Amino acid sequence: MIFKGKYMYKWNKEGDIEIVPQEQQGVELPQGGIELSEEETPIKFTRKQTPIFTGVLNYFPDAIREIAKCSYVGQQQHNPDKPLAWDRSKSGDELDALSRHLLEAGTVDTDGIRHSAKVAWRALANLQKEIENDNEAV
Repeated sequence: MIFKGKYMYKWNKEGDIEIVPQEQQGVELPQGGIELSEEETPIKFTRKQTPIFTGVLNYFPDAIREIAKCSYVGQQQHNPDKPLAWDRSKSGDELDALSRHLLEAGTVDTDGIRHSAKVAWRALANLQKEIENDNEAV
């Protein structure tokens, strides 16, 4: 596992999200990141320690349903003539889009989808891409 903490995000005085480069965070990481061996990795997860149904779906059924609606409405907006699929060519700015929707959390967008559902969808998309990138690096 390699930890590469290059950026930190914070709110500026104008209410916008600001990217703080690693050099300005007061933390120095080696150029290639910090590599952790299996012995140094805090927790190894087994299938039993990854409770998808009981630890996620059972906790957040209504939220998961809203995220699914968000996926469907996004599909109808961007590719209405195709089966439901994540068109990554139209989805590359997850953190910027997440931040825009976060500013309107608690309200409903013009397409009838909660901004908070769009925040969650974008967070999942970003996390998926991070995991895929980490897996490719191995």
